Amino acid sequence: MKLGIHLTLLIGPTVAVPVPSSFTEALDYVEVTHSDTGRSGFELRFQIGRSGPLGQLDFPLSLNPLLRPFNRVIVVVTFSATPRVLMDGIITNLQTSPGTEPGASLLTVIGEDVSIMMDQKEIPAEHPAQDETIIALKIIASYARFGLIPIVIPPPVIDPPVPIERIPVQQDTDYTHLTKRARLHGYVFHVTPGPAPFTNFAYWGPPIRTGVPQRALSINMGAQTNVDSINFQHNALAPTTVSGTVQDRNTNQQMPVQTFISTRPPLALMPSLVVNQPNVRNRQFRATGQNTMQAYAQAQGTTEASVDNVVTASGALDALRYGDLLRPRGLVGLRGAGFSYDGFWYVKSVTHAIRKGEYKQRFSLAREGVGSTTPVVIP
Repeated sequence: MKLGIHLTLLIGPTVAVPVPSSFTEALDYVEVTHSDTGRSGFELRFQIGRSGPLGQLDFPLSLNPLLRPFNRVIVVVTFSATPRVLMDGIITNLQTSPGTEPGASLLTVIGEDVSIMMDQKEIPAEHPAQDETIIALKIIASYARFGLIPIVIPPPVIDPPVPIERIPVQQDTDYTHLTKRARLHGYVFHVTPGPAPFTNFAYWGPPIRTGVPQRALSINMGAQTNVDSINFQHNALAPTTVSGTVQDRNTNQQMPVQTFISTRPPLALMPSLVVNQPNVRNRQFRATGQNTMQAYAQAQGTTEASVDNVVTASGALDALRYGDLLRPRGLVGLRGAGFSYDGFWYVKSVTHAIRKGEYKQRFSLAREGVGSTTPVVIP
């Protein structure tokens, strides 16, 4: 690619290999989307023709065995002399759009990250004497052939199952099971490519709202402005508390369940869950068959998830002007938007749109309220 960006594409059935020059010459557009919920996805768009000896039969690129469904695709972007694995995924969909003019036909290759292979088969299984942390580690380890490196954060409340009382049962796919169990604690499950090709981090834990922020997003800062556009939304109805009772299955006693605040590391000076009292939504706790600790963990997970997207921002930037690749599932600083929206944000999703001579990034940010918690955002 031009302008200091080099794109490397690897495709193969089991071991992805660098594609031949005919692929790179035909490649017109690359789009990769990463999100903190759900799987990441990619789209490769090729300009195709029917020249050559195979042209009478079909589009030659369409017949290439490298583009068969379920082949592995690895996209590496070298930005400022530093290679980054942008996607490690599996081809799931092929679309052909014949054109009326020579060279106007398009072949679009669509796929999702390697966690799609965790969602193919529903697996009835029992996990005796194993809590959710051990189950997550065991499931992720069974996909070592895709280079999954597990990062599993134990939930705040752990209730190890005693086999004579209960045995955790799985009736769905591994991906669905991990996602559902994560959601109960306000956790997320996702697979992030890298740091090297053929490796991926499989993360099961809370949204990452700590650590060193990325290069700041700048608005209305003259020559230092690096954001093309941005808009903000404040949903005052999102924060939710939970109250009710549960009949403890161990003691058979009615015990109260109540949540008050979020335990997430704060990113906003004025979190809506606190500022909007007494108008915060309250939901009744209705789950049964749990002990008090499990009930509280589920209720707190509901409250945690409700505050994650109270204030959101969506926008676009030019990667070359920004000087880096914005990464999701972490923190970024924002400046120039005013006190209400300046400060630190959690990066929910980033979409990379790449074509010859151009690299754009669309992003979405979120936090629990308005007001900056820091007087200065370091550029």
